[in-house]
Parts: sequence; structure tokens; C-alpha cells
Amino acid sequence: MAIAALTSSSSAITLLNKPFLPNRSSFFSTNSHSTLLRFSASASVRPRFPSAAISTVAPESDINKNETPKIKIEETQVFACPVCYEPLLRKGPSGINLQAIYRSGFKCGQCNKTYSSKDEYLDLTVTADLDDYNEVKPITTELFRSPLVSFLYERGWRQAFKRSGFPGPDEEFRMAEEYFKESEGGILVDVSCGSGLFSRKFAKSGKYSGVIALDYSENMLRQCKEINKNDDTFDNSTNIAVVRADVSRLPFPSGSVDAVHAGAALHCWPSPTNAIAEICRVLRSGGVFVGTTFLRYSPSTPWIIRPFQSRILQSYNYLMQDEIKDVCTSCGLTDYEDYIQDSFIMFTARKP
Repeated sequence: MAIAALTSSSSAITLLNKPFLPNRSSFFSTNSHSTLLRFSASASVRPRFPSAAISTVAPESDINKNETPKIKIEETQVFACPVCYEPLLRKGPSGINLQAIYRSGFKCGQCNKTYSSKDEYLDLTVTADLDDYNEVKPITTELFRSPLVSFLYERGWRQAFKRSGFPGPDEEFRMAEEYFKESEGGILVDVSCGSGLFSRKFAKSGKYSGVIALDYSENMLRQCKEINKNDDTFDNSTNIAVVRADVSRLPFPSGSVDAVHAGAALHCWPSPTNAIAEICRVLRSGGVFVGTTFLRYSPSTPWIIRPFQSRILQSYNYLMQDEIKDVCTSCGLTDYEDYIQDSFIMFTARKP
């Protein structure tokens, strides 16, 4: 995501990517027709993460008095409380798809805090459902909470990234898939997903047991949900969930995620170190992180204007190749690799 200037002319959008060159009991009271469920990968793919799991017994009304009660399939919960990181209890249908998530309620057994999808996305922020407090983030985050910017993101904004060397969404997706080969069959989280441009591509590929489209912007997630709804190739059973969360407080148990993708995002994070440390925490051993971002300046940028460009762009965390590698390494990731084209960089690292 990059800085943009928007004009009110009929169809013209001026896009400037870079100068010069994102009561416990009441909630889970059960009756004979409801059970607590936790998510698991489908039978056709192998589960990758050792999250907490529970077993449930079939409702008494469904048990033949002459038969031994049957134990239901054990399911594993991928979502965790953003406050204490305890796996969330879930009441509702199982699965990681739009319909199942929307019809489910979630609660932390330790904090007693509840979470729901009443706003068309599952809100797993620390501030979820607060009435009197609304946390304001830096401009790099607040810009993308704007309804106008969210609407324009896939309608001209993202396409302009090519000016800075981005190869385009289709090629970026192909490149990312190469790095994610070892993570196929597991859970992929698309952090700072925006309107879900790459989340949809990962979900449609059918290579993952679940794709979680995650962003802090409420309006970006509404756009994501709307685009998914109008896409004929999607249905309610597609393994994708739309979740609001803070990248520096990811709502997943430690070591529970197989892959994390962050497209054109790092420069918008208030603290790249906190965010990448969180990504490292939630990745399982061998899990892969792939990200793209703008470099502070390209290799061809004249040295004489580099200091001025750095000052102009200081509101955003535009890093350089060695800095990105250093942050990933200091947060515990290994096997760092990257690809650079003009001001575009795609980088990858894995959890040891």
C-alpha cells in the first residue's frame, strides 16, 4: 500500500506511489442440539498444527439407549484470544468458511471475552465490542480504514504499484506460491490483506485447508466480503474466513499456522519488528513467511537525492534489503531470501 493523492474528477485518479522514483455460562449454555466445536483441517489434508483440542459426546437425545455413546471427531481450534492467546471455545458449525464463521460464537475460557461476526467479519482485536474506546492508529494505518481508499484499492490504486517495479498481482501470486510449496495442505494467513486480492487467489487454488483474510481496516474487510459474495467462483463452503485483527497481536496460538503472506504491507505497519516477531510466534516449525513491500529507494536512485527521499517518506516504514533481512533474523526467522526489481522486494524466511 502506498501514498496516494485522490482527485474528484470523473474517472481520473492520481496515484503517486513514491516521490522521485499499509457470564461464560450464558454464552456457552448448551442444549441437546448444540456442542462446542473446534476447527480442524478437512480429511483430505493433513493437520499441521498441535493446537489444543477437545472431544465431544453426541447429544443424549441422539444416543440409542442400547448403544455405547459415540465420540465425535476431535477438532482443533485455530483462533486464539488476542489478549491471552488461549485457543477460543467455539459454539456453532465447524469449518473455516464464511457461513460457518458467521454463524459461530467464540469465547475465551480464561478471559471470558466473547467475539462474533456481527459486522460481517470476525472481530478478534483487543478492542472488539468496546463502546467507549476506539483506538486510533498512526496515519499509515488509519488511511486504509477510510471507506474511499478501501473502495479504490482494487479499482486503480493497487494497479499503480507497477510504476515502482511490482510485477502485478498474478505474477506476485505465482512467485509466492513457489515459496509456499512446503506449506500446502495447511493454514495460510494473509495478513494486511486489504480487500482480499491475494486471499481469494490462495483460497481458489485449493492448496490450503484454510485461508484467513486478516486486516485491521473494517472497510477493507467489508470490501473483501462484498467482492467474495459477488464472485461466482466462490460459495459459502470455500475455505476462507474474514477476520479483523492487529498484525502486532495476532489471534492464533503459538506454532499453529503453516504460512503467512503479507502483500505490500510491511511499510504500513507501525512497528515492523513487533509484527514480524508475532508472525514468527504463530508459525509452526518449518512454517513460511512471504512478504512484499517498497524499498526506501531503488538501486538506481541517485545517491544525492536518497537522504531527501528518506525524509519525505519518513511517515512510512520503508526499509532497505539489509534491514528487512536483519529484522527477520532478529525475530527468529532463518533461510532468508529475496528478489528485487526497482523499488519492489519480495522476501521470504522460515521458522526453524
